[in-house]
Order: sequence, then C-alpha cells, then structure tokens
Amino acid sequence: MAKWFIVLGASLLLLGVALQFAPWLLGWFGKLPGDIRIRTESLNVFIPITSMILVSLVLTLLMNLLNR
Repeated sequence: MAKWFIVLGASLLLLGVALQFAPWLLGWFGKLPGDIRIRTESLNVFIPITSMILVSLVLTLLMNLLNR
C-alpha cells in the first residue's frame, strides 16, 4: 500500500511541475477528436470521451507494469 502512495505522490508532483512550468505540454489534453464540447449562450457542456479512454489505457499499462 505504501508503494502505491509513493507512486501516486510522485506522479502528482510531476504533473504539478509540468502544469506550472510547461503548461503547453498538456494543452492538447481535452481537445482530442472525439471529445464533445457543446457551447450555447447559457450552456457549456464538455464530455471528454477520447481523453478518458487515453487516461484509462495509460493507467492500465502503468498498473500492469507495476504489478509485475
């Protein structure tokens, strides 16, 4: 369990540093083909289908590599 907390903390730290000092590195996230964005005068809806599939694939690969 402690191993997971260390990996999670390190990942969050790296993500935070990337967002702070190089925000353009993750500027593409949420703008992929397949992400649905509906904007009207009184409504703003964002459904990140493709982005969440990508996150799921990356997390699955990481978990499989860490469990070996």
